[in-house]
Amino acid sequence: MTSQAADRPEPSGVTRRSKITPEREQEFYDAVLEQLRECGYDSVTMEGIAASTRCSKSTLYRQWKTKPQFVAAALRSHRRTRCIDTGSLADDLREAARAAGELSGRDTKLLQALVHAAPQDPELQRALREALIEPEIAALKEIIRRGVERGEVPADHPALEYVPAQMFGVLRIRPVLEGEYADPDYLVRFVEAAVLPALGLT
Repeated sequence: MTSQAADRPEPSGVTRRSKITPEREQEFYDAVLEQLRECGYDSVTMEGIAASTRCSKSTLYRQWKTKPQFVAAALRSHRRTRCIDTGSLADDLREAARAAGELSGRDTKLLQALVHAAPQDPELQRALREALIEPEIAALKEIIRRGVERGEVPADHPALEYVPAQMFGVLRIRPVLEGEYADPDYLVRFVEAAVLPALGLT
């Protein structure tokens, strides 16, 4: 394992950004995210990414000065928006669960890889929230807002504020409790057995 200290940037040209195509940039980001999932944050190094993408380490350091900056940029490239609108709050929550389950293995691995490192670096922590947490919370809040507007659930229903915690909680805890990721089938069953009844829906 190569330490981050041993991966310090080369002294020359560190302030000049290299000219790389968006496609090449995404290739770097994909390599970072894949190594995070497979090896964990501590094992990711500029040297390792350079080797896997067949570029020089100085190229990476010209573009991203530190490993945390590089990882944060890779996480932001992973940010996605999700629009689910079936016309029914219950069906929207089922679809949100199904969509989350389809990505649960990949996203949960990223969360697990960064859970210890992110609190030590504010930029990394912000990027993690922006990429994996805030878009999902925003999508769930929008689903709930529409359900309230349609009169499917009262705006002051006490269970509404806990829906994101329920969804994120089961994604994070199932690998710990059962050694398996929360796949689409499991998450949909969870929504039907726990989330919908809590909201008074069937």
